[in-house]
Amino acid sequence: MDKEKNAEKVENKEEKDCIIDPKQQELDELNDRYKRVMAEFENYKKRSSKERETLYNSILGDIVEVFLPIVDNLENALKVETQDAEYKKGIELVLKQFKDVLKAKGVEEIPAVGETFDPSLHEAVSSIQDSEKNAQEIVQEYRKGYKIGSRVIRHSMVVVAN
Repeated sequence: MDKEKNAEKVENKEEKDCIIDPKQQELDELNDRYKRVMAEFENYKKRSSKERETLYNSILGDIVEVFLPIVDNLENALKVETQDAEYKKGIELVLKQFKDVLKAKGVEEIPAVGETFDPSLHEAVSSIQDSEKNAQEIVQEYRKGYKIGSRVIRHSMVVVAN
């Protein structure tokens, strides 16, 4: 009798082990769903952060592009000969302030003269024959170019040696 009862108990235990409690199964499913939702939420946060950064840089680039002609005009004003030292100093201060603001916002001038021509950064407006210069070397810059990170706001207008 004892052997039969023990065999029955073992059999019942095995059946219980095979049968999953419906509440445990529901708990496991909910736990799994929770983990997936949390993973998706983390991905959403990363994605929206990147989108915000891209949008910010795009808007900043558009705004900076509007002010670049003012910077050009201030630089041109400094090239004009004048006897009025205070006038020249005032222009220098305003230009420095503009450039400091641009730098603080991550705007960089694109290097040009002496660099190798790169169509993604420079716009060639003419070329000259110069045996002393390397082929595709920039020899003159007509207009400065600017970029924010890897995004070009305005290409440099340059003269390239052949």
